[in-house]
Amino acid sequence: MAFAALSGCGGAVHTATGQPDKPPRVSRTSTTSAAQQAPARLTYHRLFSLPAPLRDPASAVIGSGRFVLLGGLDASDVSSTGIEVANLGSALHSYALPIAQHDAQAAALDGKVYVFGGGSFSELDHILRFDPATGAVDKVGALPHAQSDVAVAELNGNAYIVGGYDGVNWFNTILAWRPGSAVRVAGHLPVGLRYSAVAAADGRLLIIGGSTPIGASDAVYSFDPATGGVRRIGRLPQPITHGSAATLGPRVYLVGGRGDLLNAQTAKVWAIDPQTGRIRVAGRLPAALSDSGVLAVGGAIVVAGGLDAGGATVSTVGQLVPAR
Repeated sequence: MAFAALSGCGGAVHTATGQPDKPPRVSRTSTTSAAQQAPARLTYHRLFSLPAPLRDPASAVIGSGRFVLLGGLDASDVSSTGIEVANLGSALHSYALPIAQHDAQAAALDGKVYVFGGGSFSELDHILRFDPATGAVDKVGALPHAQSDVAVAELNGNAYIVGGYDGVNWFNTILAWRPGSAVRVAGHLPVGLRYSAVAAADGRLLIIGGSTPIGASDAVYSFDPATGGVRRIGRLPQPITHGSAATLGPRVYLVGGRGDLLNAQTAKVWAIDPQTGRIRVAGRLPAALSDSGVLAVGGAIVVAGGLDAGGATVSTVGQLVPAR
């Protein structure tokens, strides 16, 4: 076990919105479409507890109602080597990473899970492959720079690695990678960003909140992989960093997170329309949390672990289910 890299944690104490473009114009005739209707309300249900408290894991859905949490920080703020495969009923199998780490993220591609970067005693540049069928983990590539605090999402067979931090520099890059190919720069954010929430919807990525060099951001950006363009399409009601996002139906849901202060967690769940950037409250967690593993599994959103406003790392796994 390795102690958490301090360079990958914490943040500034100011507020930032990035450098926004003008939001897209919305036709009045589109307001009656399904995407413009009120978002589904999500109701929280507790599922089970992980073998130990965990926050800030890399996470991915691996099919058949299963998901995986890789690395993260334990209740003592120590980096973990743990890999936990679970379904909606319980933790199923435990494996191990080759090095204890946190502040990474993951994507599932072609039946394997790939972990990008992260922090240990220092920032990491590796791309690790985890095989859910065998539990094997091996290194299959490297990022251009060692970087922690990244956000990752899969879209059209590519993993997109958003932002990050190397211990000194804040990255504004959006990297693209797929197995067998080199990492390439697919786009640039208007500001360096760490701890953002990212999800794919409608052929684009929504990049939500995060930490800039001057503080937490309230910006919601849309990235188009076809053009490499990034534009701001909305603003959160408050700056949020260390949140997580998942796509369910026509909307992206931002779950929890916090402001600049370490104890400024929120219990709110926001629904974001990826076409217009409109944001509405869609539910609440039973307790304010940041740094949770958040995944869309089986028509609902799984929320695994996290850090509460009292500074405790939790082991609870719950589910946000659309109201019937």
